[in-house]
Amino acid sequence: MYSHASESLIKQAREIQESELLKFYSRLAKLFQVKELSHETLDSLQRLHLILSANKFTRKLPSDLQQRLLLLLSSPAEQLQVLSSAVLRETLPSSGEELNSTQENISQLNTHAASLLISQAGSKAELSSLCARLVHGLEGRPSEGTARSLMFTLPALKSIVTLSPECLTEEHVTILSQRIIDWLRYASIVQGGGASSGGFFTGPRSRQPLPTAELDGSVSGDFFTVLCVGQGFTEDQWMNVYSFSMLRRWLLTYHSGSSSTVDADDRSEVDGSVVSMVSATSSSSRLLPPKERLREKAFQYCQRLIEQCDRKAQKKADTELQKACMAEAVCILDCVCIEEPSLVFRAFPSIKALFGRLSSDLSFARVLLPVAQFYLNHGELAAVDCESVWKLVFGRFPAELFSDPFLSHELLRFLRLNLENLQLRVPEFIRFFPNLLKFLAWDSSAAVEDFVDLLPSLVTEGTAVEMLHTLLDLPCLSATLVLQLRSMSLPISEPSSRGLMSLDAFRNPAFRGLFLFLLRVESGSGHTIDRLSTLHDLLAEAADWPRVVRCAQAVPLLLHIYFNTVVTVADEKLLAHLVLVMLERSSLLINIPSFHKDVHRVFSSHLLKLCKLRPSLVVDQSHELLEFAGTTANVYSKEEVYTHVVWVLGEYLSASSDSRCSVTLITSCFETLEAVLFEITSSAPPPGTLCPAPKVITTLMSALAKLASRSHDLIPRVSLFFSKLRTVARSGLVPWCTDEDDLIAIVTRGEELWSLLKAPGVAQSVLTPPPHIITPRWHRDTNLALPLQLRVLTRLTHSQ
Repeated sequence: MYSHASESLIKQAREIQESELLKFYSRLAKLFQVKELSHETLDSLQRLHLILSANKFTRKLPSDLQQRLLLLLSSPAEQLQVLSSAVLRETLPSSGEELNSTQENISQLNTHAASLLISQAGSKAELSSLCARLVHGLEGRPSEGTARSLMFTLPALKSIVTLSPECLTEEHVTILSQRIIDWLRYASIVQGGGASSGGFFTGPRSRQPLPTAELDGSVSGDFFTVLCVGQGFTEDQWMNVYSFSMLRRWLLTYHSGSSSTVDADDRSEVDGSVVSMVSATSSSSRLLPPKERLREKAFQYCQRLIEQCDRKAQKKADTELQKACMAEAVCILDCVCIEEPSLVFRAFPSIKALFGRLSSDLSFARVLLPVAQFYLNHGELAAVDCESVWKLVFGRFPAELFSDPFLSHELLRFLRLNLENLQLRVPEFIRFFPNLLKFLAWDSSAAVEDFVDLLPSLVTEGTAVEMLHTLLDLPCLSATLVLQLRSMSLPISEPSSRGLMSLDAFRNPAFRGLFLFLLRVESGSGHTIDRLSTLHDLLAEAADWPRVVRCAQAVPLLLHIYFNTVVTVADEKLLAHLVLVMLERSSLLINIPSFHKDVHRVFSSHLLKLCKLRPSLVVDQSHELLEFAGTTANVYSKEEVYTHVVWVLGEYLSASSDSRCSVTLITSCFETLEAVLFEITSSAPPPGTLCPAPKVITTLMSALAKLASRSHDLIPRVSLFFSKLRTVARSGLVPWCTDEDDLIAIVTRGEELWSLLKAPGVAQSVLTPPPHIITPRWHRDTNLALPLQLRVLTRLTHSQ
């Protein structure tokens, strides 16, 4: 992992003797006494950091050296700040008194000093003490010496609030809320940094401060915000920016929960009145409690930001800043309106205008997601029509921006966080599931975790069948999305190069309908495609595309979730339909061998679960199941599914499972399976295929034995087969089984079944035991001696 030279240095650092280390400490302390620190000092600091970090045990520095390093944290050179902070992090954490001393010795707070103080606070009490010091530093008017420190105090407090919000007392919250109000609303509106209007007589005494400007270049006509620009910024303007950056976290942490003095009945009247829509002017807001006042000022600030975003920025970077500020402003308005519903009516006009202005431009998609969140939370209260919002978010966004990783993450996160709310207020979002699955088809690695949570909510009685087809076609959708992007990037006149034959098919009008179905936005336009085999042929070259392969690997997991969910929402008729779909689609999959095996394995396991849950499905779908089991080719191409179909036929085709099961049906099933078993054991496998798996043959034999035990007229026929099987095995000419051990296992199984069938009554009890035998509860039956014996043994083994 390390080079030879690096390993040598690390070894030297680990093996340094204590005496050498003390000498090194002394030499480093002398270097710090020089006014101007040299390169030797920097090299020594780097070596000290290596020594401390390379050792397993944390060391304690001499107090004088530690004091010097603390002073370096306030050095104007950032390199010294970084090195001193890194060294101090590797030392033992300070005790309570030492931590207070550390805080006092740091004359000027900066990013590295703040992170060091937070990391060395070993308990909540120490963190609370640090909070008190930081908040106290924000209370008074800053002096020139501490002015710059304020710019790092607020980010440090934000880190503490994120990690441990309970460290701030109610008094601290009130003080800091008041300071945030002042910084947000009353920051200076003139430029800092000595900006002047220029001219011949410009000098120190004639220099006049210029007002801040808007992003379009016009003079700012209202209070300062993060979107105001100038040649320089004053201290309170920087604090305005920092306050806005932490405002949403602050509101969510300390201002969530109603704190109004108006009771519920009075509030309902206020919310419905005209007064509530135009209340809370700036003069009356000063009379509000701190929490309500902060909400009001945050509301005004965000309204101003949204108004500023209407202006055309002169720089591209400022356009991106506008987008970020719009998204954050809408999120803050949402928080404020959740806590104070009366503000919804004041906020909605600007939110509605913002949506109308941005909805036609997909470059603002990430801004429109917070707008959709606002509509979801407050649209019902404001009685506005939200249909256009959901058509944009669930319709156009996935259809046109599926390849945007940031939008994909944020939209899927929006769905996960608001799932219950969406199911209650926007139930129609489920019909957009073919569109939402495009995120998964495009980047399955990033999106599969989200869909593990989302998929159960998308499976309903109405979407179950189409959802199953869509999941199975997901690799095809992945390939189609790749072709769609390539089709837009490559000109039509350019002949397709090697590997792009499918692109010609994508552009061919004759196949356009196939691809358009995969790219559909809403469900309900059909359960599957009639020409699936044609589509798979067209996409044959996509089978080894990395994106398609990754997508195919995600499908089995989603199929498991799908089947576990569908049994909770589907009736017996729907489950019967799903059994038919599994049989049909087992041969209609994109040509990825590993994908075929994985899907067949999932189908097999859930076919057993469905039939165990509803045994009547076997009789209901007996015709289709027998047709599948009677096709010899399925033995070789769908071994897993075929084996389980045969097993459920033998297990559940009985009068005990379904009273409709007749002797005629049992005989028909027996004859079908007998024909297949005779065919595969009387000749070699077809060219290009392997010998049938021993599991398939033994499952067929067991199924025949089970059926014969229920209709004794069939016993001679199956006994004759078992006797012939033993004779053939002894002759040594067995083309359908090349492994001797497998052949012995098959013959042994046949002899066991033959012996059982000689006593038909015993055979039925053994091969198809009644439920109370296969699910015993003897350990719970208090009428038996076994529970008493278990309790006695437990006491003996657990006795002291």
